[in-house]
Amino acid sequence: MNPELTEWTGPLGLPRFDLIRDADFAPAFDACLKLAEEAVEAIAANPEPPTFQNTVAALETAEEPLNRLCAVFYTLAGVDSNPAREDLQRQFAPRLAAHGAKTSMDPRLFDRVEAIHQDRDELAPQDQRLTELTLRGLRRSGAGLTGAARARMAQVRERLAVLSTDFAQNVLADERDFTMAVPDDRLSGLPDWLLRAMRAAARERGLPGQIVTLNRSLIVPFLEYAEDRALRETAWRAWTARGDGSGAGGAKTDNRPIAAEILALRHERATLLGYADFASYKLEPEMAGNAGNVEALLKQVWTPAKARAEADAARFTQMLHADGVNGALEPWDWRFYAERRRKAEHDLDEAAVKPYLTLDAMIGAVFDTAQRLFGLEFRPFDAPLWSPEVRAWEITRDGRQMAVFLGDYFARPGKRSGAWCSSLQQQHHIGAGQRPIVVNVCNFTPPESPGAPAYLSWDDAHTLFHEFGHALHHILSQVDWPSISGTSVARDFVELPSQLFEHWLEQPEVLDRHARHAETGAPMPAELRDRILAAGNADQGFATTEYLESALVDLAFHTGTPPADPMARQAEVLAELGAPAAIPMRHATPHFAHVFSGDGYSAGYYSYMWSEVMDADAFEAFLENGGAFDPATAARLEEWILSKGDSLPADELWLKFRERKPGVHALLKGRGLLTDVS
Repeated sequence: MNPELTEWTGPLGLPRFDLIRDADFAPAFDACLKLAEEAVEAIAANPEPPTFQNTVAALETAEEPLNRLCAVFYTLAGVDSNPAREDLQRQFAPRLAAHGAKTSMDPRLFDRVEAIHQDRDELAPQDQRLTELTLRGLRRSGAGLTGAARARMAQVRERLAVLSTDFAQNVLADERDFTMAVPDDRLSGLPDWLLRAMRAAARERGLPGQIVTLNRSLIVPFLEYAEDRALRETAWRAWTARGDGSGAGGAKTDNRPIAAEILALRHERATLLGYADFASYKLEPEMAGNAGNVEALLKQVWTPAKARAEADAARFTQMLHADGVNGALEPWDWRFYAERRRKAEHDLDEAAVKPYLTLDAMIGAVFDTAQRLFGLEFRPFDAPLWSPEVRAWEITRDGRQMAVFLGDYFARPGKRSGAWCSSLQQQHHIGAGQRPIVVNVCNFTPPESPGAPAYLSWDDAHTLFHEFGHALHHILSQVDWPSISGTSVARDFVELPSQLFEHWLEQPEVLDRHARHAETGAPMPAELRDRILAAGNADQGFATTEYLESALVDLAFHTGTPPADPMARQAEVLAELGAPAAIPMRHATPHFAHVFSGDGYSAGYYSYMWSEVMDADAFEAFLENGGAFDPATAARLEEWILSKGDSLPADELWLKFRERKPGVHALLKGRGLLTDVS
């Protein structure tokens, strides 16, 4: 076995990615899985009476080599996929699921942890919490099942792992395989910065001219600026057809039957455990508690969002007709006319804004904000990583290492779309302790040439702040056990730190300090800054509506009997909502990776909105107490939210920080969806 897969020898404890080959993974996986099985079996079969240390604490480290191997492999599978790694994913998924089922359904482990739980009052607070969560996890995994139900649960979990892997790989294949050439005589309306990005994308693929790919940082501005309506339609249809069988992969990448089977198996899994449906099972440990609470929140926001969207749709239809198009406003028209209105009302030209929003400048803004709020310092260093584009920093505070942070910012073929935060290594206090290794992944448009600045859109800059908010949850974690550290919290609490951190991008003092012209170094003019901020809610009707459609469809999929035809159920839900025809779901079912590429956000896509209720309220706490950089509020945020992981229930942590329950008013105000704010 390549020792670099589990015993990392790179700078500051990083893996030496330059010493790892795809052929290393299969034998290492076999060896690490065997070690994990033996370690878990030793705990379950221990003849000694169960104690916290020989059972619950022992489980925290039992699978460490396997966890480290998987951290390396799945990082590479997400940021630099290839056929060999995709084949390995398909091999590993059922075996990991089978191991997970065997471990979490072991009645011996269940009995041992239950016995410890009965005497939990004698344990330290974090040990009590870990015991409670471990027992809950065993129960919810089916450790109490017997006979045929137990065997079927293991089969269901293994099949779900295979299907989720297939779903994700199908979406990636459709994204990777699509390019749309844009002829020289059909470039009207496209700004120079976008043309340069389209030509760079063509060069990267060995193609002439300029192309559109399904990278969000490329296709969204194309839909905003391209005056050629037919090309906008072609691009939009390709983007929204990912995973539906109509792409380059044809039936091989059709995710619709996969989605149907996933929903059916999730429902079966829930009913085996005695729940009415999967939503009841999934929401039980979350802050929301049940589907009724989720739906009530989403519907409360839906009404004003839809009203704003319908008013915007009427205006855009008039603009469409004024351009000589007599048909209805279509989805591929919306962004084009929204951008035209934004330019007219706020006099914003993206070409004038982008030079101030370079990636380097915005990374500087992120780091400076973290330093002012939490005293963090950032030192770049060189390390052999999976791509020369990836950057590395050591993060310290008062001379003490807090974390290692990696940033992989640019889109490239083989990289999963979207943006995310993950960790190669979790923080904990076991033995000498361990600090986290945190990874932020984005898909920004690369610079035109090596050494040239990379320009971000305003949305890209928000993404940068958002993902670093997740990173802070890891970086500032101070708990005893890895399984409750960092972002290992309730799903509808996990987005609070990330969405909250976005607020600092919009602070004038942050932009005044960091938004500087790439060529001249001059600060962004105050009047341009103010116009950007004023335009922040210009299209919130659209943004809120497309998100809520996805969240409500996700909830409907998992409430009650699962649909045999998810696409028909999707259409039914949208019809019941009266969803505007020109605003489809943000993530249509065949490429709804949040929901179908794993269980993370299944029956949980609402969590962004649930967390936004809290993040809006949390930022108001800063404004009520001296401003965005109030040190006392920042200290409370770190003490009760960012450092605690899942060492206390999320609602308790929130009340410790804010001393009252959050309300939806601040969210509606922040999105500009209140017409009369008292």
